[in-house]
Amino acid sequence: MKKIPKYSGTLRSHSINVPEVISKCSGISIFGRRIKSIVFSTDVAIIKNINADAVIAVYPFTPQPSISQAIISVSDSPVFVGVGGGVTGGERSVRLAWEAENQGAYGVVVNAPIQPDIIREIKEHIDIPLIATIVSEKQDIDSRILAGADILNISAAAKTPDLVAHVRKRYPDIAIIATGGPTDDSILSTIDAGANAITYTPPTNGELFARSMEKYRHSF
Repeated sequence: MKKIPKYSGTLRSHSINVPEVISKCSGISIFGRRIKSIVFSTDVAIIKNINADAVIAVYPFTPQPSISQAIISVSDSPVFVGVGGGVTGGERSVRLAWEAENQGAYGVVVNAPIQPDIIREIKEHIDIPLIATIVSEKQDIDSRILAGADILNISAAAKTPDLVAHVRKRYPDIAIIATGGPTDDSILSTIDAGANAITYTPPTNGELFARSMEKYRHSF
């Protein structure tokens, strides 16, 4: 193995690093950039201080262009923007996807309940990849791929490796992003099952600040 020179500086030496084991996956090449690690966060402070290859910005509220614009403007890495598909859907999701591309998003993410005809309509309006979220074997994955989904985002909690293996067997060539779980072993299981890229959930801003405060207390 070749030695890799490193520089971290002083002020940025305590930034967040994604688990190194993620490097074992193949990655997904999007517009010439190879993406293996994807941070799952909308916290701009964390997004600015993590070494993930990309950001997946989805949240449990109606998608708003002002939020995606803030994240894209702060991030040093490509951003995949959530455009709904559950409570928010239909023509609104189409407009959000179109606006996300104009803001500089590298891809759009649709929620599990999205209808295939909306995927098809979104793909008619954008040139960036559409990422369809898969949470169960019971979903109609065929219709989503036929409608134009470019990448599958698999999120099934502890069952994620099993669902990834199921999808990979049926669709050997589809690009798969999957949640890796909290440990190196769970990440490796997901990669071995067939995931091309891994989403990583970092500690919250509150958790990180609590660690810093604990160090400060012991310094007096």
